[in-house]
Amino acid sequence: MNRIILQLLAVGFCFAVGHTLTCYRCTVGFGDVCLTTQTTCASGEQCYSGAGKAVGFLDVKRKGCLELAKCNKTEQVNLPYSSSSSNTTVYTMTKTCCSTDLCNAAPGLPGASGMSLALATVTALFMANILV
Repeated sequence: MNRIILQLLAVGFCFAVGHTLTCYRCTVGFGDVCLTTQTTCASGEQCYSGAGKAVGFLDVKRKGCLELAKCNKTEQVNLPYSSSSSNTTVYTMTKTCCSTDLCNAAPGLPGASGMSLALATVTALFMANILV
């Protein structure tokens, strides 16, 4: 009996140590468009969704994995304005983190990817043709 309990604990420990997050990744998106893929985070990273404004009016979005120390902060992305050393803020972005698989999905479509939406659409059309 003790041997079975130890084996179960060993298996549980392997899953606990080896677990990494799977997150949606979007390099850059504008407005409501952010084409995503799935990525696996490294140890010490969490999923994040970033939302910001570029040039004061254009909505910018990003998703992916982020170090825990950089979570839930607002950053300014600067580029050199000219050959001088002054910087110009291109956009500001607030990065909000979460700690479960695929938790950084798009609002209104949690966990939905383009492929799953396409499959659902084709299935619905097929079923409509059969029923009619």
